[in-house]
Amino acid sequence: MEKTANNKGLTLNLALSYSGKWDLVQATQQIAEKVKKGELDAASIDADTINDYLATAGMPDPDLMIRTGGDHRISNFMLWQSAYAELVFLDVLWPDVDRRTLWNAIEIYAKRDRRFGNAK
Repeated sequence: MEKTANNKGLTLNLALSYSGKWDLVQATQQIAEKVKKGELDAASIDADTINDYLATAGMPDPDLMIRTGGDHRISNFMLWQSAYAELVFLDVLWPDVDRRTLWNAIEIYAKRDRRFGNAK
């Protein structure tokens, strides 16, 4: 932690016991409570509002999501935040991911043409 305390280039999120569905539900409940109390106008709710109430508020959305274990699904992980993330699926289990495996995933990501939902 001391070695990386001043790093500003990348953000690594490790979400343990996290559920994307839970995150969306709790954000919606908080927003609904604000609307009920008259603190927020329902017509003004937009994507930024939802972002502000997620557990990941203030964190950048992921550019790359690496799924280990050979599964080809996101498994309820960052459902809202991963809308434009590039997905890389690895056949190795998380404990077996080493520097070479991680570098390979980054190389795959670097070759992608990121369009953020825009078709060519």
